[in-house]
Amino acid sequence: MEQAKQISLSDYVLSGGGANGESFDCISDPSVMLKLYFPGKIQQPLDEMHLAQKVYDLGIPTPEPGEYVVTEDGRYGIRFHRIVGKKSYSRATADEPERVGEFAADFARMCLDLHKVKVDTTQFENVKDRYYRLLEQNPFFTKAEKDALGKFIADVPDEDTAIHGDLQYSNAIFVGDKRYFIDLGDFCYGNHLFDVAMVYLCTCLSGEAFIQETFHMPKSLAIRFWEEFVPVYFGTDRSLKDVEEEIKPFAGLKTLIVERDTRCPMPEFRAVLKGII
Repeated sequence: MEQAKQISLSDYVLSGGGANGESFDCISDPSVMLKLYFPGKIQQPLDEMHLAQKVYDLGIPTPEPGEYVVTEDGRYGIRFHRIVGKKSYSRATADEPERVGEFAADFARMCLDLHKVKVDTTQFENVKDRYYRLLEQNPFFTKAEKDALGKFIADVPDEDTAIHGDLQYSNAIFVGDKRYFIDLGDFCYGNHLFDVAMVYLCTCLSGEAFIQETFHMPKSLAIRFWEEFVPVYFGTDRSLKDVEEEIKPFAGLKTLIVERDTRCPMPEFRAVLKGII
């Protein structure tokens, strides 16, 4: 295993947190940020660092990855180039709700550009393989349900283009005229609908309390973000209802990720899978 560089947290200040760990800004060097994983996670940050470098080398706009590090208390992480003054599309929308259409359209154009990037499929995981693995590991679906979901996944047309893997509107940031994707630890390739489904889940399927806590806005504003996103991403010739009917089962599949992390069934997300199982 690659040797981690020892660092001290005394030179860092906490700036945020997530499902896997915390982020810190460097006090002595504002151009450096640290993504630190929770205790016990050693291989995961190293794998993410290698993946982040491969994504950066593809030319996808993302902060440049740096070193694999470990703190004095045994927590492992990655140092990245910090985008000073950045703001996520979710935070920007929450702060200036009157500009929701502008922010949603900008984010949609970023997603369109991302989903046009062709990748070397020998270097990245196929999104279908990821879902097959999640399905196999899930203890809450019956065998018949797993078989039906597996068939749905298999029947989705294949694509050899980039997928973010966790396409929340908080995982795209901007400063001035620069735009970047962040948190690309689930980056892979495959059909774009697997990716866009996360946008729908985070804006329309998730509950009011979750959206308020995670994205700092009322659900009504999140839904407006989705409604403004759709015509830019999918085109004005498709109705919102048509797009949502197509995207719902892909959003429902995200329950495999949520149930893995929460270790309990999520009926509110499973509801949109009723056409499959």
